[in-house]
Amino acid sequence: MKTTVDIPIPLLEEARRAADREGTTLRALVEAGLRRVLADRRGRAIPFQLRDARFRGEGLQPGVASGDWEAIRAAVYEGRGA
Repeated sequence: MKTTVDIPIPLLEEARRAADREGTTLRALVEAGLRRVLADRRGRAIPFQLRDARFRGEGLQPGVASGDWEAIRAAVYEGRGA
């Protein structure tokens, strides 16, 4: 459904920049905001959703792939005097 909403220009510009930064649309940003406000008013908070922070790679590096915490700790602090 389409509707018209008057939004102050500074707020609209900030929302557009936020949508661009987050790689989403202004429409999706407005919908998410409305859902959050309505959920808060119903007394139910929207559950936290962790953003997707995956990256491409080739898995764990040799020496830490085994999951040996001592080896991982040694690699992290290597050359740092610990």
